[in-house]
Amino acid sequence: MLSAFTARPIVELKQRDRSKIESVLAYGDLLLVGLSTGSLRVYRANESIDSAGATQNPISPNGQTSIQTAPKAVELLREQEKFSKHKVEQLAIIKEANILVALSNTYVSIYDRQTYDLQETLTKTRGATTFAVTSNIVKDTTTGIPLIVSRLAVAVKRRLLLWSWHDSELSAESPEISLVTGIKTLTWATGTRLIAGLSSSYVLVDVETSGVTDIVGPGSIGGAPGQDGGRFGGVGVASIGYMGMGGTAPKPLVTRLSEGQLLLAKDINTLFIDIDGNSLGRRQIPWMIAPEAIGYSYPYLLALQATKGTLEVRNPETLTSLQSISLPNANQMHVARPGVSLAHAGKGFLISSDRCIWRMDALGYDAQIDALVDRNRLDEAISLMNMLEDALLKDKNGRLREVKMLKAKSLFDQKRFRDAIDLFIDVEAPPERVISLYPKAITGDLVRFDNLQQEISKEVDAEGSVKKSNSTVADSSETASLKGGPFVESTPAHQLEGKDLEVATSELAGFLVDARTKLQRYLNPDGSLKEPFSIGESTTEQDHRASMELLLQRHQSDDDTHHKMLVDTAKIVDTTLFRAYMLARPSMAGPLFRLPNFCDAKVVNEKLLETGRYNDLIDFFFGKGLHREALDLLQRFGKGENESEIAPQLKGPQRTVGYLQNLPPEMIDLILQYAKWPIEVDSELGMEIFLADTENAETLPRATVLDFLENIDLKHAVRYLQHIIDELNDTTPEFHQRLIDVYLEELSTHQSIDEERHGYKECLLDFLRNSHHYESWKVLRQLNREDPDLYEARAIVLGNMGEHRQALDIYVFKLKDPGKAEDYCNHIYLSKSLPPSSTDRSRRVSSMDTDTNTPSIYHSLLGLYLSPPPPHKPQWEPALDILAKHGSRLPASSTMELIPEVLPIKDLESYFRARIRSANTAVNESRIVSGLRKTVDIGQETNLRIGNGLPGSRGGRNRRVVITEERICGVCHKRFGSSVIKVLPK
Repeated sequence: MLSAFTARPIVELKQRDRSKIESVLAYGDLLLVGLSTGSLRVYRANESIDSAGATQNPISPNGQTSIQTAPKAVELLREQEKFSKHKVEQLAIIKEANILVALSNTYVSIYDRQTYDLQETLTKTRGATTFAVTSNIVKDTTTGIPLIVSRLAVAVKRRLLLWSWHDSELSAESPEISLVTGIKTLTWATGTRLIAGLSSSYVLVDVETSGVTDIVGPGSIGGAPGQDGGRFGGVGVASIGYMGMGGTAPKPLVTRLSEGQLLLAKDINTLFIDIDGNSLGRRQIPWMIAPEAIGYSYPYLLALQATKGTLEVRNPETLTSLQSISLPNANQMHVARPGVSLAHAGKGFLISSDRCIWRMDALGYDAQIDALVDRNRLDEAISLMNMLEDALLKDKNGRLREVKMLKAKSLFDQKRFRDAIDLFIDVEAPPERVISLYPKAITGDLVRFDNLQQEISKEVDAEGSVKKSNSTVADSSETASLKGGPFVESTPAHQLEGKDLEVATSELAGFLVDARTKLQRYLNPDGSLKEPFSIGESTTEQDHRASMELLLQRHQSDDDTHHKMLVDTAKIVDTTLFRAYMLARPSMAGPLFRLPNFCDAKVVNEKLLETGRYNDLIDFFFGKGLHREALDLLQRFGKGENESEIAPQLKGPQRTVGYLQNLPPEMIDLILQYAKWPIEVDSELGMEIFLADTENAETLPRATVLDFLENIDLKHAVRYLQHIIDELNDTTPEFHQRLIDVYLEELSTHQSIDEERHGYKECLLDFLRNSHHYESWKVLRQLNREDPDLYEARAIVLGNMGEHRQALDIYVFKLKDPGKAEDYCNHIYLSKSLPPSSTDRSRRVSSMDTDTNTPSIYHSLLGLYLSPPPPHKPQWEPALDILAKHGSRLPASSTMELIPEVLPIKDLESYFRARIRSANTAVNESRIVSGLRKTVDIGQETNLRIGNGLPGSRGGRNRRVVITEERICGVCHKRFGSSVIKVLPK
């Protein structure tokens, strides 16, 4: 059992003293005792006395220890023998009014707090059975100034009498409230509400509004008058004894618990309520005997069982009995009211019998928690720490976390794996501590954890701060950890086998996933630290470091040490998670490798090769950056035959191509090293390494790739060059020139294969026409003048160089193709007439625009047809065709000079018609444009003069402004009168 309190007698009546103790009151360092003879004894408590009742023996000047007799716990200051003529049944103090309130002979009397002289007997209280006082700070509704309001409530049969003091002034009003039955007990719930225990029920009374609310509860607590049903049926066990033996009915008991909660108890029935009288829905306290009195000494619930002479201490949250103290003949309990004394705050309270008063001294909270942990009552320790304030414990958060981890380990030992892991996650337990609960098949070799144990053991031995328990070895390590030191595992991990191991491992995976998420707050995927990490003054940085130290379970280390420990922890977590997945959920191992991880490559490699999970192994190698190992494995299985039976999904170059496509451009050497065999096996698939529509493929070093492909096959180089020029719009002159070189080389290579030669010829011509990023003069030198297949290519290059007459000479006399010559002229003419940078998009090109002294490209072609150089003869038919089709583009002045005199005028009819039409078109176009411009001008002038007539629009120059005598200026706010008027635009 827990030793939360120790009973120490402080007042004992002598045998010759015939009086009995009737009431007790403690405030400050004074103790007032009301006796059955009507006397009042006043004691002073010696606060310096410790719980053992003796002080330390001081050292004398000569160095020897001097023995001194410990003073008494209390000293009698005075005895007021004529305090009352009858026994003093109840005492209370109202400090703010400097008065002492006493109940004697059914009257409530008021005494001076200093002299204990009678000031007044409240005659209205004749027949009083009990009273209750309270003091609270209340803000005045009119002035807003805080006041201390004290209230006195007196129970007189069915009547409730009320008095109040504002600061030290007694209020003139003394209201009275009548209840349904006689009042047995009174307890203040708040400063304005009190609980009245009646004969058969409880009511909540609001003293400000005089409102009375019935409290509904189980059995005798909230039943109808005369019905005292208990937890075990229609009548309570204790009630049977009282009624059957002629005893009195049990007294209704009430006590305040933590903020906003109260406990009602009658017989063995209990009810937890809030300050509004509503049930909290909690289960009843398992009392077998009705208590004589109940109380609350922070943070424990107290019950005095007079029939057994014991004091029972319970946890108000779990309702578990923690301690039972034997106090013979004890019948009263006194816990000082909050605000009057600190005795209630866990420092002690008073228990009295007829002849003796015991002071209940509390053990330190840290020692209480240690005792609960030593006895493996972890739930009670957790509940107690949750109820206590942070200032009452040394490192409350750390101790609570440690006890919860011990609780989780206890649950784990009970094979409640889900509950244990959930609790470990809730307290953010260090991963090594949880992993160490599993066998070696899961944990592997936790070298760092073993080293950590040795270091911690040395620190603990040096400091001597670890408490040795008399319980099991495991309890000893847990208690040492609880004292503030890190965890030391002194017993082997719990041996798990079979189904239990599989279930526990499955739950461990969830914990490790959560741990991975926490580690990602501090580590980048490459293992570097995230910012902020260094110690700073801001709360954020301090919280950042504190959270990290909880995860590592190490304190006061430098950044380098933290970094190394974080990386080691991440490695342990991920490697253990891999083992857990392989044992419990093998399908989850693959997704783990596709994420950034810190798994041990050696462990993963051995395990996956052992189980034949080659795909997962390749994914793991990729995630860890072990690309050469992965590509070696893919090449071995992709090219091999016997191995393909083991891993048929890896046969062929498909996986290798996909792997190389995902490598960054920085690894070009590795890509080219392993790209050769896929291209040799399947060129179409292998070329996808460089031609795929991916960022990696597009950002590869193109010159290096091109050299690589040229060494394999020129066809691959051609395809790659076409891809980067046509699809990626690469304008590098070197690549354009190299593509022309490759085309020419292929043309010279395939002399006997007409089909392939024709294909390369067409590709060369198209490229020469469309590209403008090659060096024309260099290409012209490469083109053989005597090769008929290169005539047109020379013409295209000459045209790009501006040598149009030489290009037309090739089309007319070497290729003898008037159609291509005409197409060439059309292309040149249009490119000069409609430049891309033209800004006048609405202006149409007409024949009159070109009627200048500068001859057009068509003049050059017409000159070659009509006046060819020897030994060529004039070509009349294509010349007349040019005059007919493009006469509008041939100015008459220059064209007529080219036409020989022998040519009949009749043959020039089509030319003259085209010229006349072109001139008429230009004139008509100018007339139309002029008319449209006049229409626009008229519309604008109309809007200016008379307006457009739309509602709210301007009225034009005909707009009128009416000036009256009352009209004022909108700017200076003066009357217009005879002033000069200026109309501002709207």
